[in-house]
Amino acid sequence: MVSGKKEDTNTKPTEVKNDEKTPKDTKNDKKDKKDKNDKKEQEEELSEEDQQLKNELELMVERLQDHKKELHRPALEHLRQAIRTSTSSMTSVPKPLKFLSKFYPLLRKLHETWQDSPDKQLFADILSVLSMSYAEEGQRETLRYRFLGSKGEDIGSWGHEYVRHLSSEIMQEYSVRLENDQPTKELVDLALEIVPFFLKHNAEADAVDLLLEVESIDQLARFVDKDTYERVCLYMIGCVNLLAPPDDLAFLRTARAIYRQQGKFSQALNLSIRVGDMELIKEDFEQCNDPSLKKQMAFQLARQQIYIETEDQDLNACINNTNLSRYFLSLARELDVMEPKVPEDIYKSHLENHRTAFGSNIDSIRNNLASTFVNAFVNAAFCKDKLIITDDDGDSNWIYKTKEHGITSTTASLGLICLWDIETGLSLIDKYMYAGDDYIKAGALLAIGILNSGVREESDPALALLSEHLETGSVSIKQSAIFGLGLAYAGSHREDISDLLLPIVSDSTLSMELSCLAALALGMVFVGTCDGDITCAILQTMMEREEVYLKDTWSRFMALGLGLLYLGKQDASEATLETLKTISNPLGKQAEVLVEALSYAGTGNVLKVQKMLHMCNDHIDKEKEDDTFQGFATLGVALIAMGEEVGSEMSLRTFNHLMHYGEPVIRKTVPLAYGLLCASNPQVTILDTLSKYSHDNDSEVAISAIFAMGLVGAGTNNARLAQMLRQLASFYHKDASVLFIVRIAQGLLHMAKGTMTLNPFHTDRQIMSPVAIAGLLTTIIAFTDHKTFILGKYHYLLYSLVTAMYPRFLITFDETIENLPVTVRVGQAVDVVGQAGRPKTITGFQTHSTPVLLAHSERAELATEEYVPLAPVLEGIVLLRKNPEYMEEDKE
Repeated sequence: MVSGKKEDTNTKPTEVKNDEKTPKDTKNDKKDKKDKNDKKEQEEELSEEDQQLKNELELMVERLQDHKKELHRPALEHLRQAIRTSTSSMTSVPKPLKFLSKFYPLLRKLHETWQDSPDKQLFADILSVLSMSYAEEGQRETLRYRFLGSKGEDIGSWGHEYVRHLSSEIMQEYSVRLENDQPTKELVDLALEIVPFFLKHNAEADAVDLLLEVESIDQLARFVDKDTYERVCLYMIGCVNLLAPPDDLAFLRTARAIYRQQGKFSQALNLSIRVGDMELIKEDFEQCNDPSLKKQMAFQLARQQIYIETEDQDLNACINNTNLSRYFLSLARELDVMEPKVPEDIYKSHLENHRTAFGSNIDSIRNNLASTFVNAFVNAAFCKDKLIITDDDGDSNWIYKTKEHGITSTTASLGLICLWDIETGLSLIDKYMYAGDDYIKAGALLAIGILNSGVREESDPALALLSEHLETGSVSIKQSAIFGLGLAYAGSHREDISDLLLPIVSDSTLSMELSCLAALALGMVFVGTCDGDITCAILQTMMEREEVYLKDTWSRFMALGLGLLYLGKQDASEATLETLKTISNPLGKQAEVLVEALSYAGTGNVLKVQKMLHMCNDHIDKEKEDDTFQGFATLGVALIAMGEEVGSEMSLRTFNHLMHYGEPVIRKTVPLAYGLLCASNPQVTILDTLSKYSHDNDSEVAISAIFAMGLVGAGTNNARLAQMLRQLASFYHKDASVLFIVRIAQGLLHMAKGTMTLNPFHTDRQIMSPVAIAGLLTTIIAFTDHKTFILGKYHYLLYSLVTAMYPRFLITFDETIENLPVTVRVGQAVDVVGQAGRPKTITGFQTHSTPVLLAHSERAELATEEYVPLAPVLEGIVLLRKNPEYMEEDKE
């Protein structure tokens, strides 16, 4: 406190000084200066050692000026010794450098007069170090003298600060030389000399940055060893989201090479999956010789739904997700949630304020349909419920409590209830396959598609049962067969599916909805493959179909199908985008936006986000032009920004502005974008924002917001959100259509009784599942015209979420894939990239025994040293191996 006051009193005279100086002040000024100088001299005189050092250094400088050459070498050696051995605190310049400062210009001139010799090189070394402190900014003298200096010398011997300074000058010089087309080889060579020093002294980040700047990141693998590889790779992977292409892929490839060099195949596989190159994925998988590790890698591939042919039955079972249902049910038993729930357990209407809900009979059909969806989502994958699967052999009465298309969705819900368990599911669905009613039959076909989603069966039941219904039967049967194939084989890239569906896309005699559904199904099956034949067929159809058909609201799914082909492939979609520009129909513009947004999904590419926002900027007259594309551009912002935290936060703020100033079409899409960005990740701020929008005057915004609340809370059982939805159910009890959406949101919130997630990012939120994006986006695009699709006849499009559904568990097995419960700590994940030492990766943890549930932002680590995990990230299915070192300690 006292010191603060002193300073205050000192500042007052200076204020006067600025305005006008009195003679007295000038006197004081001189006196102050004199005092300061005296003080300085006193300080310098204080220490005898320093005085001696100063005199010695001045003597050495004099000797260097001497004509006797034999004096030069010892003088230089003495200077070198003095500089190297001097220690400096963080805030001060080392003493020798300080005392030599006034001689710096003289020494530079002297250096130029000397003849070429080893002495001159040593002199250059010393000048290089002095330049670090005294050269003019931007002259890069340190680097210049470094090149003139001794060749075989260890640069690190001059200390860490010098090496860092030198590396920053290399970066500057490199960019200057690139601009002027000058050779850069010597710079790269020098950088490669510096890298080992950085790696040895825990400055991995500096090493990586230096190599990035001199465009030699692929050289890094040569210098990394078993002690440094983890930190180097962690830093590189942390940088990927912040780099512009093509550097991002170069980083992933280099980190993969380092992991492979260290024999860490499962980590390498994750990076190959992120690069999205099938050749690399196969290489990693096939070159791993450890059978247990190979099983673990098979589970990693299964999570991403990548299929690789193998001879080994056990491996096939892992890759095909054959036992996923069994693992999920063992989790459910462990958590004691096997008991089926009825919709009323979810609604808890006794807590709602209005007892009049559904008092009138007119809405009971819609009410029953809502209950169907809730029942299906809540009991998903449990293989039993209380509404549809009855004990007697007859048909369930529940199916007849809805009408027409409602019957289709009700029958299809069987597929969701038996999800992943193909045997049980097929035996239950079988009796509905032969029903006289087309709607029931259509529902049964769709149920088969849903049932097979994410699980591969050698006998291909879905293909066998659905393909025969593509040609014959009513429109609703054909629709279900097409959509069912899309769900069952999502992400499988199977040619036989494209042979079946391509003719339906191109056939202009068929109704628009069939062509569009076929395009969507192909988009799901061939997601992210850039398949040329399908692209041509869809573009051809867009160009040839009559205007009136292309204006059909279904056409948005054709655009989505085209976009999904390019998911995450960045600039591979350029040719397609150019072609789309030539289509004058509004559909061309919609497809252009979707293709571009999907190509850059999850990359956080700032320029593309800006482009999408520019599209939302225009105020379009609805009579003259179609403005649907603006809604898609809003979703595009969320798609591109997702998976990268900084970008996600910035886009949330942007959505806030769009909500204030955007057109109606944008306002009704913003809540859906929230849902996409934060699927199964209920943050309080997001819930509050959506809660506000759910009471918006525009009912379209309200409906979008309510569904988004369902997406954001999907599978989390979030109590706060459950309370909000119950209040909404009371608030909208008279409005049947909004209430229908509230019910669906409630069903999603308690999805699989709180054991599943819809979030497309997994493995520590680093890998994006293309299939999950396809499913989420299909449902969200259906909500951009919810009157036609969700509240109309096509509510079964909600089932497309099934491709994104996955248990959010951590389940541990031994090497023979038998259950092996161990204790794990589960807590909030902490970002430890580039931190010193071994920081904790989680905070606020609790210890549980596996299997456990993990929330979106949580991470787990083993609480025992008895086992070593074979998986790079503790999430999903993890195999454990006995720790060989653990037993020995035990015996002692």
